[in-house]
Amino acid sequence: MLVLTVALAVVAAVCTAVIFGTDVLGAVVMRPAYAEIDDEAMVQIVGRSHRLGGQRLPVPGVVSVVAAALTTGSALVAGWLAAGLAAAVGLVLLLAWLVIFNRISLPINKVLIAASEAGETPADARSLQARWDSVITLRAVLQGTALVGFCLAIALAGR
Repeated sequence: MLVLTVALAVVAAVCTAVIFGTDVLGAVVMRPAYAEIDDEAMVQIVGRSHRLGGQRLPVPGVVSVVAAALTTGSALVAGWLAAGLAAAVGLVLLLAWLVIFNRISLPINKVLIAASEAGETPADARSLQARWDSVITLRAVLQGTALVGFCLAIALAGR
């Protein structure tokens, strides 16, 4: 059971790290970069980036949640309460991230993707991006803290 729990926690951690790194890049690098370019260029870059992200990032996102749930269950079944709780906290944080992403970020992504594909620049492009930017730091914190939870689950498994 130890090998299974640790393996699941490693998968959860690695897949969470992919999304965490993407969100940190968005918060630390892309947000200020978008502020330096005109609206048309911003819509084209952001829309295309979100289109590609929407095509490629759901796999590690879904796998992280599934692996987190399985890690939690595996640790608790084995009687490792601390490891199970650490994984459960990580899982709850990932689920909170999903709510924020689906309610705030994804609808904006869809508007900017459609605009970039149509070669249009919405009049409210900056306000859309500002709304998206308003949750990116929180998203990164949630992912980063979940990642710590999975690392703790690895460290605490078997104890």
